[in-house]
Amino acid sequence: MRSWPRSHWRDEQPAGPVRVLGIDPGTARTGYGIVERDGNELKVVDYGCLETLSSSPPAERLLSIHRGVLHLIELHRPEMVGVERLFFNRNVQTAFAVGQARGVVLLAAATHGLPVLEYGPHEVKVAVTGYGRADKGQVQRMVQSLLGLAELPRPDDAADALAVAICLAHGLRPAA
Repeated sequence: MRSWPRSHWRDEQPAGPVRVLGIDPGTARTGYGIVERDGNELKVVDYGCLETLSSSPPAERLLSIHRGVLHLIELHRPEMVGVERLFFNRNVQTAFAVGQARGVVLLAAATHGLPVLEYGPHEVKVAVTGYGRADKGQVQRMVQSLLGLAELPRPDDAADALAVAICLAHGLRPAA
């Protein structure tokens, strides 16, 4: 596995395909998207959601998310992880829960020594659509187009995770 020190990752010239994992954290559903970049080509490897039961205690839900992300990392072997940054939320309880889900995702990446880059919703929208105020539908359609998917990626959490992965993949400089 290639080493991607956080301070130099944009300066590296990846040779061959690079696989990245995008995550849209949440306690009920954590979206994930694995994208591979080879030169200027992007292709989807896998996407979906890790879902937890609302009836489960919070610690069990977080453990389930952690185990799910560990499984994805072990199965798909990404070289980097992109996570959507928490933005201000009026519902403090929701923001707190999302922050906890982000924490277990960061722990899973750190367990495997993977660099993590964080992106705000505005950054992701600009990278995918060129417009920072794009709505969910616009983001989904551009993700579909950029990855050559036959259908819109669903659910929204998975589409958002693919958008994070695309944002991360766009930040990689193509090999000379």
